[in-house]
Amino acid sequence: MTTPPSVPHLPPLLVKGAALAAVLVALAGALGAVSSIVSEREGRLREAEASVAASLASSQTVLGPLLQCDCVEAWETVQGEGKDRKTVTERRAWKLAAVPESVAVKGSVAIEPHYRGIFKVKGYVMNATLAANWADGAALLPEREHPGSRLQCDAPSILVALGDSRGVRSAAIRIDGAAAAALPGTGHEAYPRGFHVGVAEDWVGSSRPLTMQVEMAIVGTGELGFAPVGKSTRVDLASDWQHPSFTGRFVPVEKEIGEHGFNARWALNALATTAPEEAVAGSPVCVGGGVGPAPGREAAHCVETFGVSFIDPVSTYTLSDRATKYGLLFIALTFVGVGAVEVMRRVRVHPIQYLLVGAALALFFLLLVSLSEHLPFDAAYLAASGACTLLLAFYGRFVLGGTRAGLAFGAAIGALYGVLYVLLQLEQRALLFGSLLLFAVLAAAMVATRRIDWYALLGRIGAGAAPATTVP
Repeated sequence: MTTPPSVPHLPPLLVKGAALAAVLVALAGALGAVSSIVSEREGRLREAEASVAASLASSQTVLGPLLQCDCVEAWETVQGEGKDRKTVTERRAWKLAAVPESVAVKGSVAIEPHYRGIFKVKGYVMNATLAANWADGAALLPEREHPGSRLQCDAPSILVALGDSRGVRSAAIRIDGAAAAALPGTGHEAYPRGFHVGVAEDWVGSSRPLTMQVEMAIVGTGELGFAPVGKSTRVDLASDWQHPSFTGRFVPVEKEIGEHGFNARWALNALATTAPEEAVAGSPVCVGGGVGPAPGREAAHCVETFGVSFIDPVSTYTLSDRATKYGLLFIALTFVGVGAVEVMRRVRVHPIQYLLVGAALALFFLLLVSLSEHLPFDAAYLAASGACTLLLAFYGRFVLGGTRAGLAFGAAIGALYGVLYVLLQLEQRALLFGSLLLFAVLAAAMVATRRIDWYALLGRIGAGAAPATTVP
């Protein structure tokens, strides 16, 4: 009779270590799946924002007022010789434009939420008064390039260009104090979206000043910007939005941000910006302005802008994604704590029990994402962390061998959730705080285990000296 070969007996600690490594790999995969869900839901939010912008209005940039006039010069030239000699009429067409001496905008912006399913997209409506003035009509006098030519210019007009003309709710215009009708379109090829108003032809070449005032209401989504086309430009803006992100080439000279909104003031002159010259030349608006015909690529010369963004600086999906990135560290710290209790209290915890504890910790992040779509982030975080803490405290009573141990385990998990919440709020100092926390955990573990004889203790555990603990 042949004796079958004996199977090598692996050390129990090696088997358990391999099992725990497999558990961590599985949980890392679960956290990766949660992170993918966060990215997918954030993509759905971006689709909702694009849908609102497509049906309401996109970001707005106000360019103007700008005086304009189309002129044509015609002259005759003689071509050829002898019997081929003939007279040909040639033409030159160009656009005259004149920027105002000063532009003053005073506006208030109210946030208007719009919904696409469960997603809330922040739109805005701006009610503003825009005032501008020109010193005289000399800037619109055409100059001949050819002596004896014939000059003909259309009636001048004043344009106000916008990023998306669908957002115009109303526009009431006064020229030199008299009401004037706002006409659709601008008549300018470079800035086609917006409105314009006619100006009396006898003003061209006169020494009379010209004033314009516009009372307008426009809606948009995302950003609101202004192009400083005046020789001096001042914009005063107030809003109920508490988290403004100031954008563009110029920051406010004064700003006040509080829990009820913000107030900001910009003041520029022609020495600080090339926007007036670029607007006269018909250059596209710098990338992000949205007025010009080609906003996807910044031109060598462009009209500078400034403004404010009303998008959430830190959305719930950003916070959820940031929380998920701490997930594996969160689980590892919990496993270290359970392992320390297992070693010091001689309690045996099976790898499946580690897996269930880790699964509960990973499920927290999925709960956080799903609840934050229906509740404020703080409330969603409290609900998800509270549910997981209670579950783990209950389970810890049986895993760690006693009610007191279960409560202590639940308190430790609750403390970890509290630390994670603080990390999420400290966007700029999260790395510093997290590093100090890890150092504190390592120092506490080293102090608590400084007198342990690890060879003797692990030898007894490896030999199975510590029986499994059950709790009724």
